[in-house]
Amino acid sequence: MATTPVRVRRHQWIPLADGTRLAARIWLPEGAAADPVPAVLEYIPYRKNDATAARDNSLHARFAQAGYAAVRVDLRGSGDSDGLMLDEYAQQELTDGVEVIDWLAQQPWCDGSVGMIGKSWGGFNGLQIAALRPPALKAVVTVCSTDDRYADDVHYTGGSLLASEMLPWASTMLAYNARPADPAVVGEGWRAQWQERLAKTPAYVEEWLAHQTRDAYWRHGSVCEDYSAIQAPVLAVGGWYDPYCGAVLRLLEGLDAPVRGLIGPWAHTYPHQAEPGPAIDFHAEVVRWFDQWLRGRDTGVGDDPALRVWMPDWAAPGTDRERRPGRWVAEDEWPSARIGERSLPLTEGLPARLDSTRVIGLTGGSWLQFGDVAGQFGPQGADDGLSHTFTTAPLDVRTEILGVPSVALRVTADRPAAQLAVRLTDVAPDGSSRLITRGLLNLTHREGHETPRPLEPGRAYDVTVPLLATAHAFAPGHRIRVAVSAAYWPMAWPSPEPVTVTLEGGGRSELRLPVRPERAEDAKLRPYGPPLPDLPAPLRQTPGTSSRRIEHDPVSGTTVVTLAIDDGEFHDLADGGWRRTGSLDRFTLTEGDPHSALVECERTEEVGRGDWSTRVVTYSRMTADATSFAVSNTVTAYEGEVQVHHRTTDSVIPRRGV
Repeated sequence: MATTPVRVRRHQWIPLADGTRLAARIWLPEGAAADPVPAVLEYIPYRKNDATAARDNSLHARFAQAGYAAVRVDLRGSGDSDGLMLDEYAQQELTDGVEVIDWLAQQPWCDGSVGMIGKSWGGFNGLQIAALRPPALKAVVTVCSTDDRYADDVHYTGGSLLASEMLPWASTMLAYNARPADPAVVGEGWRAQWQERLAKTPAYVEEWLAHQTRDAYWRHGSVCEDYSAIQAPVLAVGGWYDPYCGAVLRLLEGLDAPVRGLIGPWAHTYPHQAEPGPAIDFHAEVVRWFDQWLRGRDTGVGDDPALRVWMPDWAAPGTDRERRPGRWVAEDEWPSARIGERSLPLTEGLPARLDSTRVIGLTGGSWLQFGDVAGQFGPQGADDGLSHTFTTAPLDVRTEILGVPSVALRVTADRPAAQLAVRLTDVAPDGSSRLITRGLLNLTHREGHETPRPLEPGRAYDVTVPLLATAHAFAPGHRIRVAVSAAYWPMAWPSPEPVTVTLEGGGRSELRLPVRPERAEDAKLRPYGPPLPDLPAPLRQTPGTSSRRIEHDPVSGTTVVTLAIDDGEFHDLADGGWRRTGSLDRFTLTEGDPHSALVECERTEEVGRGDWSTRVVTYSRMTADATSFAVSNTVTAYEGEVQVHHRTTDSVIPRRGV
């Protein structure tokens, strides 16, 4: 990769047609003013000055070194940008993004071609903006994102409400949106702007809870509604520890534009910073993609396999926190004609009764994992023991799977609403059970997520539970296990009332596995290089800490799961800016009482410089009874030690089959 000298514009205003200004940081290759270059845009709401500054440097400085103008823009209402951010992926955000791309294409240092890259939020809006077809947008790299906002995000999965994710993420955004702009950038009006954000930015969770089915709200921004709208080439990237990985497979199948897929063993991280490893030289892969589509150079990406993935081998839970054993494999097309479905009957111990009031799911870790140890799942034996399990005999041969497994079951329930949690595990000869993938299904959504239908108590239904996309190699002597439960706390919010679900015999209950034959060509794949070190920058980030604590009171039957994260301290040595942040999520449930479910989230965000210091503290709380959810959000802000804002909002939102 080229090593052009780089100049950094620490702050650049991008004007929009309505008078709003968006704040950007730009890395320019030396000489771009005289010899314009393509631009690469990342467009997210996380504050370029501090929150993502170190990570931005790890990414964009390398792109500029490779001869691209790398541009990192804060969304309207975030960082130093003007305005308010009223929701994620709002139409205003996408319209602004189209304007930003047009502005970039007209700059004297840009040759008129623009690419977009982003992880998570930036991966989502990269696809969404591509569907709007701005003329200058020539290619997209989307990482850990989705094409379906209802099915595949942190709000609902399988029609079940993600208790471990929805309020925590909304709480994080509540705190993020309450941070002030930098007075050194925006000037004297920073306090008035801060007060407007504090007073007018809503708590997103209320909107998300108001839309419990896959309605127009979620269809907006879900590019799966019309894949043909995307004409720009797409490099789709994911990780097996990330719940968005299935979108990579769907984009490969659905897009008419040139598309390639890459899935590593990673969590919700960029592949050059991947946990668990192996990390790769992701910059080289992105530059190959952009060189092909923005510069018109033949870099060979057209000859790459359609899909390249890490095929993980067995590792005892907890032994692969830094590196997952396995190897790279590839498929020349997707869906692959080489991969066939193998059905394994599930008949062991049927009929079986599942009690929705049991506390099951404590070994599951976080649904959305960032690579920290606190978020990783543990040995599955405890949850297996509380679930109904189907376990094969020891395997005679190595069995590789790649794709989306599913489980078909015949069920009855004694209440109108119920849900299933299904886990696929690998059981070693010593009895250790390792989580491979999992899925949720709200049984009122058994016919689709648009129009839930109550269950008729006592009536038998044949249902299919799709699991998250995965790859795994089961070794000879190991056993394949399916574990089924009617509860999965704290990931799935409990059913509205206690319910017994019975797994019935007599139906076609089976595990459907996408079995992949090994192929010799995998050994000849082009190797990935190791990740490059970050280029020098006047930034210092101290290490953070994370912890997960599980406390159980056997007398009351109450279990409390506490997840605490301290992100450490960030310092910008060039201008003296600093940031500190911390979060705590607490999930409480008493066995036998679904209405005892309680999620509490605390956030602290501090930013400052010299004599200027600010602090935002938020507290969010969510409960439910049989008919409604209750949510409370409190935001308190301080300038120095003086409280300048305090607000609590409360809402009650009816349950609709969730």
